Amino acid sequence: MDEILVEPACPSLLHGDLWSGNVITGDDGSAWLIDPAVYVGHAEADLAMTELFGGFPRTFYDAYQEVSPLQPGYEQRRDVYNLYHLLNHLNLFGRMYLPEVKHIIGQLHRIK
Repeated sequence: MDEILVEPACPSLLHGDLWSGNVITGDDGSAWLIDPAVYVGHAEADLAMTELFGGFPRTFYDAYQEVSPLQPGYEQRRDVYNLYHLLNHLNLFGRMYLPEVKHIIGQLHRIK
């Protein structure tokens, strides 16, 4: 996994469950993040989670890219970061998540 996952130059405080259902808009138009599962890690882990269940508007990803450009290999790391969430959903909600889990594991197996 060392050839895929990289240590961040500076670890980030992560939301831990950052998907569109955990973002609401306040009366003043500000974004509010709710229902965190906070931990410290690579900022890409939260970004990956935003792409797992429907994603955010394109403007969100463009703004992220301006502030913190993605390093090469993000697409593979995204899948590794999201594997945890998919396994968790497989355990909690059932077999509908199994095909995606198998797909990611198959892709990782081919990398070895």
